[in-house]
Amino acid sequence: MALHIASRPDWAGPVVRILIVDDSVVARAVIGRMIDQGRGYEVAAAVSDVHAALAFLSRETVDLVLLDIEMPGIDGLTALPDVISAAGDAKVLVVSSACDEGAAATVQALALGAVDTLVKPNNGSMIGGFANALEEKLQRLTRGQSRENAVPRPRLPEAAPADDFDVIAIGASTGGIHALSQVLRALPASFQTPILITQHLPGSFMPYFAAQVAILAGRPCDVATDHMRIRPGRAILAPGDAHLRCTRLAEGGAALRLLRSRATSGCMPSVDPMLASAADVFGPRTLAVMLSGMGRDGADGAARVAAAGGAVIVQDQASSVIWGMPGAVARAGLATAVLPPDEIGRLIATRRRPA
Repeated sequence: MALHIASRPDWAGPVVRILIVDDSVVARAVIGRMIDQGRGYEVAAAVSDVHAALAFLSRETVDLVLLDIEMPGIDGLTALPDVISAAGDAKVLVVSSACDEGAAATVQALALGAVDTLVKPNNGSMIGGFANALEEKLQRLTRGQSRENAVPRPRLPEAAPADDFDVIAIGASTGGIHALSQVLRALPASFQTPILITQHLPGSFMPYFAAQVAILAGRPCDVATDHMRIRPGRAILAPGDAHLRCTRLAEGGAALRLLRSRATSGCMPSVDPMLASAADVFGPRTLAVMLSGMGRDGADGAARVAAAGGAVIVQDQASSVIWGMPGAVARAGLATAVLPPDEIGRLIATRRRPA
C-alpha cells in the first residue's frame, strides 16, 4: 500500500485516503466523521452508488474503499470485482448490514476479493461498538504493511516425481478466502489428494463456506466432525470452534479429531495443530500451504512439516492482503516456494514437490 502525503494540519505522517460508497446519507456522514476524527485517515470522497465510485476511482487514487452492498441499481456485491479492479492497489472493506454473522454475503464478498467485512448497524446506533470495530479494521488493514522483509521466491524445478503428496493442508486468515478460491480453481476435477483447510472464520459461516469451497474446488467439501475419515477427492474444513488434528487409524488410513484446547497462537481454529499432526501422520508426504493472514498462526506447524521432510508453500507478499502468517513462515526459512495463489494452485495440480 502506497500511503499518501499528509494533507491534514493535525497529522504529520502519511494519510490513508478512504472512499465511502453507501446510498445512505446518514451512514456516509456518520462514517465520514468517524474516519476524519482518526489520526492518519481522511475521507477522499463519499458517494451514493457504484457508478459514482467508479467515476471517482477513474481519476483519483485511494488506499481503502468502504463499500456497502445493499444499494439501489447495481448492488455492491455485483459490482465488487469492478470496484476492486478500478481501485488498483487499494483494499476494499465491505461495510453492510447484510454481512451479519453467518450471512452468505460475507463469504461471497471475501471470495470475490474484499479484504474483510464489517457489519453496519442501523443509522440510529452507529456509535460506540461500531466506531471501535471500524477503527480496529482500519488499523489492521492499513498499518504495518512494510515490504522491507520480503524474501526472494525460490525457483521451482522443471521436473519432479508425480503423486508426491498424500495430503494438502491449507491455512488462511484475513484475505485468505479470495486466495483460497484462486488456488482451488486451478485444481482439475481429477485431482484426488485430500485437502484439509483451516480458515479463521466463526462457526456460523462454515456451512455456507463449505458449499462455496465445493463449487470452487469441484469436489465434495465437509465441515469436519470428530473421527471423520480423510478420503481421496474430498476437502474438509475445520469448524469454527475446534482445531483439526490428524490421527492414524489402526485399520489403515487416517481420520480427524477435533480439539478445543487453547492453541499457542490464541486462534480458534488454529492452523498449527492441523499442520503439526499432518506432519506426524503423513511425514514427508505432507504439503502445507500458508495463505494471507494476520499474525503467525501456522508458523510452528510449518516447522513441524519441514522437519518431517514435507514441503511448505507460502503466498507471496505482493498478492497477500496481510503478509503475517505466510511472512512468518518465509522469514523463518521454512518456505519451499513463495508464490501467488494461482501459481500455488497450478503447482499443487501437478502433485509435484517444489525445489
